Amino acid sequence: MLKINQIWKNILLETETKVSTLAFDLYVNSLQPVGIYRDRLILLSDTRALKNIVDHNYKDVLKKCTNAVFPSILDIEIITEDELPNVGKVEQEVDIPVSANYVNDTEDNANFVSQYTFENFVVGKSNEYAHAVARAVAENPGSKYNPVFIWGGVGLGKTHLMHAIGNSLLRNFPEKKIMYVTCDQFVNEFIESLHDTTNANAMKNFRAKYRKLDVLMMDDVQFLANKEGTQEEMFHTFNELYLADKQIILSSDRPPKEIKIEERLKTRFATGVIADIQPPNLETRIAILQKKCNAKGYTLNIKVLGLIAEKITNNIREMEGMLNRIISYSTLVGGDPNDLNIVNDALRDYADSSNDIITIDHIVNATCEYFRVKREDLIGKKKNKEIVVPRQICIYLICDILGQSVPLVSIGEYFGGRDHTTVMHARDKISEECKNNDVIAAQVKDIRDKIYNR
Repeated sequence: MLKINQIWKNILLETETKVSTLAFDLYVNSLQPVGIYRDRLILLSDTRALKNIVDHNYKDVLKKCTNAVFPSILDIEIITEDELPNVGKVEQEVDIPVSANYVNDTEDNANFVSQYTFENFVVGKSNEYAHAVARAVAENPGSKYNPVFIWGGVGLGKTHLMHAIGNSLLRNFPEKKIMYVTCDQFVNEFIESLHDTTNANAMKNFRAKYRKLDVLMMDDVQFLANKEGTQEEMFHTFNELYLADKQIILSSDRPPKEIKIEERLKTRFATGVIADIQPPNLETRIAILQKKCNAKGYTLNIKVLGLIAEKITNNIREMEGMLNRIISYSTLVGGDPNDLNIVNDALRDYADSSNDIITIDHIVNATCEYFRVKREDLIGKKKNKEIVVPRQICIYLICDILGQSVPLVSIGEYFGGRDHTTVMHARDKISEECKNNDVIAAQVKDIRDKIYNR
């Protein structure tokens, strides 16, 4: 029997890679599952405006993603609160068949994105060694290559490879205990276990969770820098797994020697195979875009794909964002995404990332200039309303524009050492305000335009 929240969680995992980050955060992720009525999933929308947007633009992709995970759910209905009394008796827990894309969300299983596979990974000169190492590890974990350390710039495919390894391992070695975790998650769990006064076994349970694995996969290990307690814990976890011939796979945006961590941990990270991923050449970038189009059902000609590939030279995630922007814009205006006039209109305020990469500093500076506040006040400890709202808007824009390339913990550290939950609160608060508060929505738009047109 599956609970409705498990069903919805899996549909969200499937949908997240099929729509833009902005569309997912603002629209899809705002829906709440009500239950199953016969072969139909009922979803609740906060407002009628949101319901109309999803119905017209995202319902079809939601249906496809739902059917990909739960073949017996044939349709989706989005309702508002005033329509709840008209819905028949819905089931909160159902016994339905699941596809191979279903993710068991128990603690011993990792949530790998089903679309991130070796088959969907475009191989070129820039990543062929990393791809070959990843393939070898997926076929025979814990033997020849251990540990594996994959490094490269933001948006070049490190996480894709990690998930591809994970999906392959789950398929071929279902008996193995596999854990995929970001460095942020590991740090937060460690801190929580240290401060959990309600559970005397909190630290013991934390250690058992990670030290009894067959495969540990940790993303973005550069964020271990300056965290001495967590480094100590990681050192002992690494040793225990390594000495037991368990597979360790790590990723970072820089090689081990450049990470500011203890020398003994740095040495262990470099013990096995180090594989780097470099920015792809033009031909590979176009091939990646073609693969993305095939996966999402987009029909774009080579001229448009070439234009995107020429604009973005060092970030696959940015290329996908530009691709989604063209499709979204053409859908909204009812135009042809292959019409270069439509394409140019869609991208007219899009930053040319090859020459002018947007950073946290750019977003902070634009926010300070817009609200006429001092930088030290915005990122500091002041809590008066004149500072809090601009700070929350700034955090929301950082999360929205830079996405997963900047972890929440890092944003919190940037803003005076705030906790990641504070960052999440600011992000979610402004996201909600943008739907209901025209003033906030206009301010966000103005600052966004300022950032892209600087």
